[in-house]
Amino acid sequence: MYHDGARGLQDRFDTRRLADRLEERFGGGLISAGDKEFIERLDMFFLATADAEGRPQCSYKGGDPGLVKVIDETSLAFPNYDGNGMYLSMGNLAVNPAVGMLFIDFRAKRPSRVRVNGTASIEHDDPLLSEYPEAQFIVRVQAAEVFPNCPRYIHRMELVEASRFVPRADCATPVPDWKRTAWANDVLPAGDPAADGEGS
Repeated sequence: MYHDGARGLQDRFDTRRLADRLEERFGGGLISAGDKEFIERLDMFFLATADAEGRPQCSYKGGDPGLVKVIDETSLAFPNYDGNGMYLSMGNLAVNPAVGMLFIDFRAKRPSRVRVNGTASIEHDDPLLSEYPEAQFIVRVQAAEVFPNCPRYIHRMELVEASRFVPRADCATPVPDWKRTAWANDVLPAGDPAADGEGS
């Protein structure tokens, strides 16, 4: 789990024994029943990727509770929704499938977080597409490491309002204002509701 960079700092601050104990206790690659319940109740997570040269991207992924589905004790899946069309994080998966996922519950009485590191793949014809309205494709992640993090620095927060832009089966998804601006509107992909003058 640790490379020379981590070991060097562990030795500098005398945490090698603690790090080894944490790896021994929590460093497996299995998603427990508790992890599954935690992950599937959340409506967001942070995704870390890197390109072929190791240049990183970190992105926020939001949706409704159940955004990420735990398939079994070693794999999970989530949808990719329409964004700004740059595909920086998702494009990285085509050249470097290594991912890190950080799940944080800011609203629990005892804030907590779980990390999942693994290997991702983009699935364009995944059967899970039917469960996520307007998803472009599904990302499946094979977990290599699943472990909790110390929660002491997590701020306690409350949800003020769920995003109205999350695609849902029972209502039309509104068009973001930026897609109607002069700098963007003429280069939108074919069929985009903003390019067609539709959407609310």
